[in-house]
Amino acid sequence: MTSTSAVSTALAPYGWDEAWADAFAPHAADGLLPGRVARVDRGQCDVVTADGIVRADTEFVVPRDPMKVVCTGDWVAVDPDGDPRYVRAYLPRRTAFVRSTSSKRSDGQILAANVDHAVVAVSLAVDLDLGRIERFLALAWESGAQPVVVLTKADLVPDPVTLAHLVQDVETSAPGVPVLTVSALHGEGLDVLVALVGSGTSVLLGQSGAGKSTLANALVGADVMDVRAARDVDGKGRHTTTTRNLLALPSGGVLIDTPGLRGVGLYDAETGVGQVFSEIEELAERCRFHDCAHETEPDCAVRSAVEDGELPRRRLESYRKLVRENQWIVAKTDARVRAELRRDWRRKGAEGRAAMEAKRGRFQ
Repeated sequence: MTSTSAVSTALAPYGWDEAWADAFAPHAADGLLPGRVARVDRGQCDVVTADGIVRADTEFVVPRDPMKVVCTGDWVAVDPDGDPRYVRAYLPRRTAFVRSTSSKRSDGQILAANVDHAVVAVSLAVDLDLGRIERFLALAWESGAQPVVVLTKADLVPDPVTLAHLVQDVETSAPGVPVLTVSALHGEGLDVLVALVGSGTSVLLGQSGAGKSTLANALVGADVMDVRAARDVDGKGRHTTTTRNLLALPSGGVLIDTPGLRGVGLYDAETGVGQVFSEIEELAERCRFHDCAHETEPDCAVRSAVEDGELPRRRLESYRKLVRENQWIVAKTDARVRAELRRDWRRKGAEGRAAMEAKRGRFQ
């Protein structure tokens, strides 16, 4: 049996600490081996342990609930030997990056667990999609991780004034979030990112073609991820990463690389949405009605800010869209929320009909 000190030494580069050791103690008493999940595919996973990487089956860990399946970044208890070996349990997660499933059902899908930094990679090779950045950030804040936006392929924007304007646009859409520009191809800006992800665990997120694999290779200092060219017309590429992979960084810290995400559906992310649009939430406190939807209500501080040029109209429209989407996904699983939404729709319908009747009355 591997000693406690040997376990600590071997797993420390992957984030093992005294708190994880304490949480694992009951499993250690059962003779199980601790490890961190580096990769999951087809009901099996690669687990980094003090004895090296072992292949283990995950069937003992509630496979029917998509929120309870083993995922990359989990700390797990595995059989010390045997063929096959099994994951017997995973430790309670400190954080979890969750999106709704691509089927648009109410299920959540965990992309990564126990993450400290959520690095959102955005390519400067194509026009910025600020709404998509806000969507990624909402999920990142909701996960409990600290978001970071990394604008990749900065070498394709040689004009410093243009680059500064692009950064400013993203900063306006990402209050409280560091925004970095990097060129992994030329090594520019990587020192700041390396320092930021040099402790804890970071998950690398973004669309296909955002340069995630190139960025991962630059951070690891080796060609560990396959890289393919993105299309010039839209900046999209084929998925070069097909599974989520956990990599120890030579400068310290751990990186989880993920496949390009086409769909980024919210999953019960009310707090995250509020964090992304913190300036709107602050303005809303000055609205006459505490439940103001910022649409037709009188004395709406948010709409006044838009009219005065203090708040970009695009920000308000994006906020409304994400709030509605989040309400819909929550209502799918919460009967109380469904009832509240129905009452709200009926109220707004009645108000709209009353306004139309009043308008007709003025012109008769």
